[in-house]
Amino acid sequence: MAVFRYPQTVLFRHCDPARIMFFPRMLELVNDAVENFFERELGWPFHDIHPDRAVPTVEISTRFNAPCRLGEQLVLWIEPTAIGRTSLTLKTTGKVDEDPRFETVQTLVCIASDGRPTPWPDTVRARTEKLFGEQG
Repeated sequence: MAVFRYPQTVLFRHCDPARIMFFPRMLELVNDAVENFFERELGWPFHDIHPDRAVPTVEISTRFNAPCRLGEQLVLWIEPTAIGRTSLTLKTTGKVDEDPRFETVQTLVCIASDGRPTPWPDTVRARTEKLFGEQG
């Protein structure tokens, strides 16, 4: 069960000439949703992370089930699926109504300013682990 909901109308700027969302735009929306997830659910907004750390995506895969079309109300549902010492895996499912359009699984790693992996801050880890409990 997803724990974070990020609605987005499919806009003209997201689409190709056939009025279908261009697939790289879906990944941009996933990134927007993840950024909002960090701020709203984990209490660690990107503008606070990036002065001395970063959370780059180190692995990502997406399965496209059906196209998203201009004007549709897309909702991205984020679910954390694993947390390690320095990594976090998220599953983001894009749906229109209850119709799944795509699913992205990505792993992010917390890194220090020197570019090396560093443990998640205790508050971020605690909030993420609480979200696992809310899924059950």
